[in-house]
Amino acid sequence: MTERPTLETARLILRPFTLADAPAVQRLASDREIAATTMSIAHPYPADGAERWINTHQERFEHGENVFFAITRRADGALLGSIGLGPRPAHQRAEMGYWLGREYWNQGYTSEAAAAVLGYGFTTLGLHRIFAEHMTHNPASGRIMQKIGMTYEGTLRQHMQKWGAFVDVAVYGILREEWAAQSAV
Repeated sequence: MTERPTLETARLILRPFTLADAPAVQRLASDREIAATTMSIAHPYPADGAERWINTHQERFEHGENVFFAITRRADGALLGSIGLGPRPAHQRAEMGYWLGREYWNQGYTSEAAAAVLGYGFTTLGLHRIFAEHMTHNPASGRIMQKIGMTYEGTLRQHMQKWGAFVDVAVYGILREEWAAQSAV
């Protein structure tokens, strides 16, 4: 079994999820506002959804499909949300995705976590490109992408369906050399 990574920032520890995190994930992900701003979280969130999801992490990591990090606050260990990468090694790229519990919004936690994950993707995984998408009705997510140096690349009109309605999705990306240039500053 390959050990999943842990990353540290000034205020956060990004670590592998454990089954002990399931109650906190269940509570946070059950918030309708979280589901409304993400592409993959259902509402209502299934009663065993957190445990089932966490149980997929090790296998998905070992197969190179995903690496998920629990976003935890260094000061008290509180679980704030999730961030991860979905690598596609054949193209040396990955998609970044994240969500944060509503009570932790607007405190800079996601930007801090996302910057660390960019570093992991470019230095440890050797990626050439990392991209992320957000539904256009969630501009706060786009501001996070801009804050970590990603460039707006376009909007995919009615690209996905959420709760029976087609929604537009904005795409942002960053190349390794762009990340390296901004990291050197």
